[in-house]
Amino acid sequence: MTRDDDPAITADMTRPDSDPLAPADPGLAPRVPAADAATGASGLHVKASPDPDPAPARSAGSVPGLDVPAGLNGVAVAATEVGDVRGAEGFFHYREHDATTLARTRTFEEVWHLFVYGHLPDEDERAAFRAKVTDRRFVPDALDPVVAAVGALDAPPLARLSSVVSAGRNELGLAPLLDLDGKRRRSQGLTLAAFVPSAVAALHRTSQGLTPVAPDPSLGHVASYLHEATGELPHPAHVRALEQYLIATIDHGFNASTFTARVVASTGADLADVVAGALGSLAGPLHGGAPGRALDALDAIGTPERAADFVRSEVAAGRRIMGFGHAVYRNVDPRSTLMREVALGLGGELVERAVAVEAAILDALAELKPDRALPSNVEYYAGVVMASVGLPREMFTPTFAVSRTVGWCAHA
Repeated sequence: MTRDDDPAITADMTRPDSDPLAPADPGLAPRVPAADAATGASGLHVKASPDPDPAPARSAGSVPGLDVPAGLNGVAVAATEVGDVRGAEGFFHYREHDATTLARTRTFEEVWHLFVYGHLPDEDERAAFRAKVTDRRFVPDALDPVVAAVGALDAPPLARLSSVVSAGRNELGLAPLLDLDGKRRRSQGLTLAAFVPSAVAALHRTSQGLTPVAPDPSLGHVASYLHEATGELPHPAHVRALEQYLIATIDHGFNASTFTARVVASTGADLADVVAGALGSLAGPLHGGAPGRALDALDAIGTPERAADFVRSEVAAGRRIMGFGHAVYRNVDPRSTLMREVALGLGGELVERAVAVEAAILDALAELKPDRALPSNVEYYAGVVMASVGLPREMFTPTFAVSRTVGWCAHA
């Protein structure tokens, strides 16, 4: 429980990508003033907000008379300055900066710097930060046998990644968070977040019987990741498209994986344990696995003319329409708007089909559920964008992990 003038954060943990509703005013500026209109408190103030569709309270068990909402919906559990969501207004921010504006105007490294140090870098800081990332963007030689063995296993991609992250803690120099000051926490978070994309790419290529590609120090972080994953120098338009996706998915309030990361971090464990725990949560099909399933649905529908029958069948069976609706955003998911723009910029048959099928699905949902807005969410176009830049479907969720690791480490 918290007082109204205490910073707090709320979450519904039954909803995998559910996030607290921040009181920051999105306005039109990229930087958001952090002040609570109700209390006048300054700083990032996040508190419980009424849920228009609240989960029913249920007993806490053996404690007489104590009821808690299902999934801790609306329960204040922690404080954060990292980022937050105001779902009713279709807005979220990173350290008081409009997140989608950052995705449209900044590089991944610049936003990463914001997460690590709390401010956007100037020119000198930008160059220094990029050098730090480049120096740490590799898989240590001692882990090559581990990558080879784990990559050959018939296991889900995030299970492989979790194994390599856990095995690499000593080679990466990770120590229990309990024993670290803020500077060393930031440094170790930077090391792990720089390592993850190279590990993801190496594991994927090994699983396909291909030789891992070494990071190219002349490339930016996102370009190097695409190069390591595909083995080809990426087109600049593909790099920028993926970069915007990665920026938009670094953080999203107290979603399930971030909640998991913070629980593990609260025990004083090292960042390998923090990220391994978060990866287990992200692996769920209702969280990090959604983009691949949304693209599977697009393939199953095929043409817009078949969308209505598909939606009716899924709704009748009580199944979710992957890529549509959101637990927090009641009208528009701003990440979906961004990803739709990015997809249209890439163009191609897949994008054209996705746009046409989206319109048909929205019409069908409006007919079947006229009292509930179910717009497309970030997962619908995320898969389209990742496929369009050359990433195979099995890399969608690991690519999500590439960006979200930055957020997890910032929260730890």
